[in-house]
Amino acid sequence: MNWTTLVTTTDFLAALSDDELRIVDARFVLTDPDAGREGYAQSHLPGAVYADLNNDLSDLGRQGAGRHPLPDDIAFASRLGERGIGPEHQVVVYDAGDGSMAAARFWWMLRLLGHSRVAVLDGGLAAWREQGLPETSAVPDIDPVPSYPARFNWHRVATADEVRERLDEDSGWLFDARAAERFRGDVEPIDPVAGHIPGAINRPYAENLRSRRFKSSEKVREELVPMLAGRDPSDTVLMCGSGVTACHLLLAFEHAGLHGAKIYAGSWSGWISDPSRPIAQGD
Repeated sequence: MNWTTLVTTTDFLAALSDDELRIVDARFVLTDPDAGREGYAQSHLPGAVYADLNNDLSDLGRQGAGRHPLPDDIAFASRLGERGIGPEHQVVVYDAGDGSMAAARFWWMLRLLGHSRVAVLDGGLAAWREQGLPETSAVPDIDPVPSYPARFNWHRVATADEVRERLDEDSGWLFDARAAERFRGDVEPIDPVAGHIPGAINRPYAENLRSRRFKSSEKVREELVPMLAGRDPSDTVLMCGSGVTACHLLLAFEHAGLHGAKIYAGSWSGWISDPSRPIAQGD
């Protein structure tokens, strides 16, 4: 096993009993924060542990950093150890379907620790169930390991100040993964201010998918490269509403062989926490 972006249900099933495999269920529903944990309790993939977006993959106590601020890396490393995840393991993470809520977020956070052997199950639990594959309600008996021996590479996380300093640059460096109507500011069902950061270009994360699975790496690359306008992918910053679906867009970049983009973790909800920061609306 050496999966670093996506893994199919077929390949994953063949390795399900491997001792080096660790499985994480990251289902989450923004409008019902308990739904993912409750769904896990009812049924999940054999051997899977649960990771909660609000409690494990965020620190909701941090102010001004968006709706899902990154947690302290020491705390996250400890949670990994409690779930039996160490540097030697191949990790596969899934959510209810397309990976956006919040499997890709977990994938990115492990990548920030330098863990390369982590992949999102393409199609998630929905694809698993379509094939009638096994599930269980049994919580696995996990042998904890020491806290993960690494810290976040903060150079791969863009700050609001970094974004603001680049606002005069030509388009092609800042990608917003929200739906088009939210990007334009036509509607805003979650955050108190509608619109986008001036100069950002819109690449809704759902455009990386076909029937809830990722398009081929060639197809995603074909669509993304023109949007880069000649920039190196490592010179780009990705964002969304709160730094969650931006991870899905990063996964698409990596799937397409476009490596090194940063994520603005605060994203739109963090940007608008300071009313002095400029906003734009429309296309």
